[in-house]
Amino acid sequence: MQALRPPQAAPLTAALHKALLLGALLLAPAVFAAPQVATASGSTDEEVSSTTPRAVAQVPRSGPKASARKADAKVAVAKPAVAKPAVTKVTAAKPAAAKAAATKHVAAKPAVQPKVAIAKATAPKAAAAKGPGRKAEDLTPGPLANFGNEAAPADVVHLANWVSYTRNNKKKAFVLIDKKQAQLYVFDPQGKLKSRTPVLLGKAVGDHSAPGVGNKPLSQLKEEEKTTPAGRFLALPGKNTSGEDIIWIDYNAAVSMHRIRKVAAEERRFERMATPEASDNRISNGCVNVPHKFYNAVLKPSVMKYGAFVYVLPETRTPQQLFGSYDVPARGTQLAQAPATTTGK
Repeated sequence: MQALRPPQAAPLTAALHKALLLGALLLAPAVFAAPQVATASGSTDEEVSSTTPRAVAQVPRSGPKASARKADAKVAVAKPAVAKPAVTKVTAAKPAAAKAAATKHVAAKPAVQPKVAIAKATAPKAAAAKGPGRKAEDLTPGPLANFGNEAAPADVVHLANWVSYTRNNKKKAFVLIDKKQAQLYVFDPQGKLKSRTPVLLGKAVGDHSAPGVGNKPLSQLKEEEKTTPAGRFLALPGKNTSGEDIIWIDYNAAVSMHRIRKVAAEERRFERMATPEASDNRISNGCVNVPHKFYNAVLKPSVMKYGAFVYVLPETRTPQQLFGSYDVPARGTQLAQAPATTTGK
């Protein structure tokens, strides 16, 4: 029985077992530490994943990515801290600026409004100051009309004196047309006669223009509609449909002063102008025909230089009735009141 169990095997087995355990203990740290060292030193992801997947999953917690996450976490925490004061400052500043602007705007309005009110209040004063001066000048008697050596009918002298003395011509030249005598007189603004001339006038007797006569063709005018209207008119330079320069007396009625022209041979306008009688000077459709030389040298220059009012004396009533004129007093007497002017047709 003792030969089957040799006594030497037990010590040898025990020694071998001890050696194996010792080797295992020595090799174990090296086996478990190798993957960690490889990941830390920059080894490839294939090596780490093929050896110790769990260790690789845990490495980022203590590696650069973890540091980056911490840094992000710090920034994320710090951002709200910085942003909140900034938002608070901006929010607080905006209302303050708006209030300041609103305050300035409201304060500025009253400063401008009084200036406008003052300007409006002073404008009438300035006008009022000018008014009395102008009225005083108008009420100052003007000179009597100066005919020089020229003889004129009483009605012409009467009206010329009244126009000049009352300053009814408003510092303009003035033209008197005596239909009864077929004469035209041109005065300068001071009432001095420049010259006179015979003229041709409307064929029909009358002091009014027929309604709508200015819109009718000449061929449709009736004989009784061919009148030269009486009254006070503002002379207006213009042109007729042929492009000839004329001076309007009454634009609406198509009545003007223009150079004499030949219309029909049987009218003999130039021959009529040359005779001393006034009765044959009534031949036109209503316009006042003026000799060329007088129109170019006296009438047109006076109207263009000074402007002019035209006074056409009536033939069916008196100048006093039409114009409200009166015999002017002696020179130097203050005018009581300048009568209203009348435009007759």
